[in-house]
Amino acid sequence: MEPGSMENLSIVYQSSDFLVVNKHWDLRIDSKTWQETLTLQKQLCHRFPELADPDTCYGFRFCHQLDFSTSGALCVALNKAAAGSAYKCFKERRVTKAYLALVRGHVQKSQVTISYAIGRNSTEGRTHTMCIEGTHGCENPKPSLTELLVLEHGQYAGDPVSKVLLKPLTGRTHQLRVHCSALGHPIVGDLTYGQAEDQEDQPFRMMLHAFYLRIPTQAECVEACTPDPFLPALDACWSPHTCIQPLEELIQALQTGPDPNPVDGGHSPSTPLARPGRPPPETEAQRASCLQWLSEWALEPDN
Repeated sequence: MEPGSMENLSIVYQSSDFLVVNKHWDLRIDSKTWQETLTLQKQLCHRFPELADPDTCYGFRFCHQLDFSTSGALCVALNKAAAGSAYKCFKERRVTKAYLALVRGHVQKSQVTISYAIGRNSTEGRTHTMCIEGTHGCENPKPSLTELLVLEHGQYAGDPVSKVLLKPLTGRTHQLRVHCSALGHPIVGDLTYGQAEDQEDQPFRMMLHAFYLRIPTQAECVEACTPDPFLPALDACWSPHTCIQPLEELIQALQTGPDPNPVDGGHSPSTPLARPGRPPPETEAQRASCLQWLSEWALEPDN
């Protein structure tokens, strides 16, 4: 597979207010360290120097995050007003996201709801990782919810593997990786939450990809569906043999489905799950975080 470079930046959505890029795997979004020779921010400055905003730290306003190892759809706001409108959608839990992944083993149920609460791991040597409630050293676990739909069963380099679609209904750090691992089906190539195997036997990347993104701002609906990277034609190690659910049908369901409603099903990336009929209260820490974010990204801070 082609490694990331300054030139191979893929744009899947573009308007006067937003870009959605198809981020390469093993690529940081931004970095202040000189050692990082390639970041998404540098790719954007190289391709769109005229769109960079000198008033921001990195030149571009990233509306959300993707892990270093995760590829796929990432939204970039091109001005403060657009960034504020996108942030409002995330805050009101109206954003739809779906990921593709290859996970170890054959998941037997065609659809699984994973609801393990996730907290920070305080165990020595694991302090930068997350864990599920009940794990030794798990601090401040928060309600977390992921929907998993099985697409295919097959083999990766001779080992049983399932291709799945993952829909995070909350937004905890490393949520999909932790949930898949807790289910007993860690993501292929996940060196942090996956099976301890010989480094020589590891695949070339972690098999997690941000496949679909919809942000329904007031001015425009930012919607992007990225190419599926987990195809035998692109990776000869992946050999599917049984189709459980066609991806095309699930794409159509994503595109035609209603936007999440804060009252009856949407879940905030940074708050506990809502009780029916009531939005969850905003804590002081969350309010302070919102104001700090808005002071740089939104049109006007919400005082």
